[in-house]
Amino acid sequence: MNILVCISNVPDTTSKINFKDENKSFDTNGVQFIINPNDEFGLTRAVWLQQKSGAKVTVVTVGDSSCEPILRKCLAIGADQAIRIDAVPSDGFYVANQLAALCKKENYDLIITGRESIDYNGSMVGGMLASLLSCPYVANCIQLDIEGTTVTLQREIDGGKETLSASLPLVLGAQKGLVEESDLIIPNMRGIMQARQKPLSVEAPMEIEAATTVKHFEKPQSKGPVKLVDADDVDTLIELLQNEAKVL
Repeated sequence: MNILVCISNVPDTTSKINFKDENKSFDTNGVQFIINPNDEFGLTRAVWLQQKSGAKVTVVTVGDSSCEPILRKCLAIGADQAIRIDAVPSDGFYVANQLAALCKKENYDLIITGRESIDYNGSMVGGMLASLLSCPYVANCIQLDIEGTTVTLQREIDGGKETLSASLPLVLGAQKGLVEESDLIIPNMRGIMQARQKPLSVEAPMEIEAATTVKHFEKPQSKGPVKLVDADDVDTLIELLQNEAKVL
């Protein structure tokens, strides 16, 4: 089985986020980047399939050379090879098309994306990639069983879980539940040393325009001080909710 795991390079949630160029671009100075958590759940599940059935696991990201440390970490976790598409990931449409161009060069049986990335939370790439490849897509996947070319999956839906079946090739959006946080693989020294010998190739991007442009970024407004209202002062509470909080 040939598995492709799509990886996003995202800021650690503890990083302080700032913008530059008149708030039109993200300032990466002092920011620690990590593997997108939903992608890491998918990568761990792919490594399990590698260990169980000898699947080949390739990781790919769209980004510049600053993304290579996380690709090396993916190799240390257990991926067999890594690919970096040398382009700035300007929006989900652009990324999906770059990934689709790569997938059309190689026959992947299973393509794993994260349900969403924790920076933009767009939840777009997996669905658009599947559409471009004319493959089934299952988002919010929390269970995966493969028997030959038949796949049984379970995904989270509003109010419950849904069990589905599909045939390979398939694109799925991984999330917590596909594996648990306690199952995530922490690279050991042996894995880190082996990662240095595994191939990391750089691919030229296809020529395509992004579908969106950024006008500016804006941080959420700082929260004001808390106002305490006496439990018996209902009139003041209602006035504050109407005139200041504007929730009534």
